Amino acid sequence: MSLLVVGTVAFDAIETPFGKTDKIVGGAASYIGLAASYFYKNIQLVSVVGDDFPNSFLDTLKSQGVKLDGLQIKQGEKSFFWAGKYHNDLNTRDTLDTQLNVLATFDPVVPDDYKEPDFLMLGNLMPLIQQKVLAQLTKRPKLIVLDTMNFWMDTSMDELLKTLSMIDVLTINDSEARQLSGEYSLVKAAQKILSMGPKVLVIKKGEHGALLFNKEEVFFAPALPLEEVYDPTGAGDSFAGGFIGYLAKTKDISFENMKRAIIFGSAMASFTVEKFGTERLIGLSQEDVEERVQEFVDLVQFDISLV
Repeated sequence: MSLLVVGTVAFDAIETPFGKTDKIVGGAASYIGLAASYFYKNIQLVSVVGDDFPNSFLDTLKSQGVKLDGLQIKQGEKSFFWAGKYHNDLNTRDTLDTQLNVLATFDPVVPDDYKEPDFLMLGNLMPLIQQKVLAQLTKRPKLIVLDTMNFWMDTSMDELLKTLSMIDVLTINDSEARQLSGEYSLVKAAQKILSMGPKVLVIKKGEHGALLFNKEEVFFAPALPLEEVYDPTGAGDSFAGGFIGYLAKTKDISFENMKRAIIFGSAMASFTVEKFGTERLIGLSQEDVEERVQEFVDLVQFDISLV
């Protein structure tokens, strides 16, 4: 059994109402890999960095069970860099700088022993790159999860729609669901998106939790009320990592088990926002994770009589 993760390993510079960072490690695949590693250890990563990327973080990924044979290191080139500033509500942000660098010419190469993964997590990337990864696999995974964003809806809608026809689960936020579907109601939006190819849709609503849809059912999971939130960057990717990591661990892709996976994903996202960048996802114990999941259980568990 294996989990293949495709996405960015990159640098971020972040400013929120609670602080500001210089250049720190970020990238969708970084968050996904770290979050998934608390549930599943055979994680294979496909990404690209420049020779400016710190070996110390790559060593951290390896120590967490993330294999890096599919990580291209481009000599003499710089890693992808994004800088952003969050507003007071932490739900909106302004992009201050984007430097594609190695990502501008990224041509993913899936190593031979990565070509038959049981689970595939396609992190937020150009849809054409996601398709190139799918084309290199010699066997369809048990489950393909894809994350995308409004930028690709604005610039590559045709390619995005083609990619959506090839996957099983899509994870996007509420504003992206409305943009992709053209519907304001998230229930209507979900049904429209499910007609595009995915069998299951996850709509992330940040501090307001997450919705899980298939064509017949809907499930809602709350977000954990946190005393301190410093940086929401990577929370959605950490959610995706916890979600697919738990599914890979349990080898159960039923809708019922996805309900549980949503809770584990939400737990990993709740850790991420407590510090800047990937810092909070490093060095967690299994007890930490279990206690956080229990907090989610306690939040929604109640007895009721309808008599």
